[in-house]
Amino acid sequence: MRVLFWGTPDFACPPLRALLGEGYDVVGVVTQPDKPQGRSRSVLVPSPVKVIAEEEGLPVLQPEKPRGDDFERALRSLAPDLSVVVAYGHLLPTSVIDLPPLGTLNIHASLLPRWRGAAPIQAALLAGDADTGISIMRMVKRMDAGNVLLQVPTPILDDETYGELQLRLSELGALAIVEALTLLSLGPVTEVPQDEALVTFASKVEREQAQVDWTQDGHAVSRRIRAYDPRPGAFTIHRGLDVKLYGVRVAMDAQGEPGTVLGIDESGMLVACGAGRRAHRLRAPSRQAPARLARLGAGTRHRRGRRPRDRGVTVQERVRRSFARQSFMAHLGAAVQRVAPGLVEITVSRNDALLRQHGFLHAEARRSPWTARCRASSPPCRGA
Repeated sequence: MRVLFWGTPDFACPPLRALLGEGYDVVGVVTQPDKPQGRSRSVLVPSPVKVIAEEEGLPVLQPEKPRGDDFERALRSLAPDLSVVVAYGHLLPTSVIDLPPLGTLNIHASLLPRWRGAAPIQAALLAGDADTGISIMRMVKRMDAGNVLLQVPTPILDDETYGELQLRLSELGALAIVEALTLLSLGPVTEVPQDEALVTFASKVEREQAQVDWTQDGHAVSRRIRAYDPRPGAFTIHRGLDVKLYGVRVAMDAQGEPGTVLGIDESGMLVACGAGRRAHRLRAPSRQAPARLARLGAGTRHRRGRRPRDRGVTVQERVRRSFARQSFMAHLGAAVQRVAPGLVEITVSRNDALLRQHGFLHAEARRSPWTARCRASSPPCRGA
């Protein structure tokens, strides 16, 4: 069976490796174009699927959009019997879906018809579902609406994060697609239509969805933090800055006003939630030193809402808030120089290891290099 594989992120890698390992003739790979990275946007980074394809010597197609006569001509030249799609990133037109004689199958990370859409794993965690799974379905023009050939359920563990569940479902999807292709090779497979009355949708994750509402009960807050761990990362706002939250567990024996930090130790923060004032503990992630958590201060409250503008706050003060200590600036190779009377320039060279070590969260410092110009005060800005 000649298989054309479509996929882009890490989630699609185990299924591709499984097809290759089981001896299927993967005639080519379609993935998204290389993405520019870095401040200059001059470095092009290939997708994880493309990396595997090149290692295996497979033909790679990277259209901006999967349509057009030239693109379809390239697909026909590969003469696939079947297409397999895993988190490719674009909807396919009907002409492309129907191009292989055996059609196109999709690996979807939910038990359809529950959680059609772009973020089914996060949606299942947010909803507190007891189980989820993999659906192998036949692709049609409507999103995730095709007949189901095979489903493999799996329970969701109480403390499981999005990253952990995604990894498990990726491996489960690899096993499921091999089983589905084996069944297809043996003869006609019973395809089960989805019950439209049971359909739910999982929309694309937006940044605002990852913000914690401390007035919710501890279990709801826990689900939200786990649903966005590690990416994009649930967050709260403290003193005008975003604080990322990881490693949550519910503590039933503590009470306090929602959003109040009840205590801090080496294991993390204890923060009060709503609905009975139950609390939960937030473990300090490896990239966030306990000392940084301690600076948040027990008894303070995190508020929910839009991040305020720092009106009247100088750039150098925001730099001080971000870097926290003069030693941190020195470790990062920060340089301060005057560029005009009363004006200084601060340049920071990127150092990912130290950023993780010190728990640096300021978004602008993820560019390389990061430069800020600010009015010199008395004493002049010294980076701490």
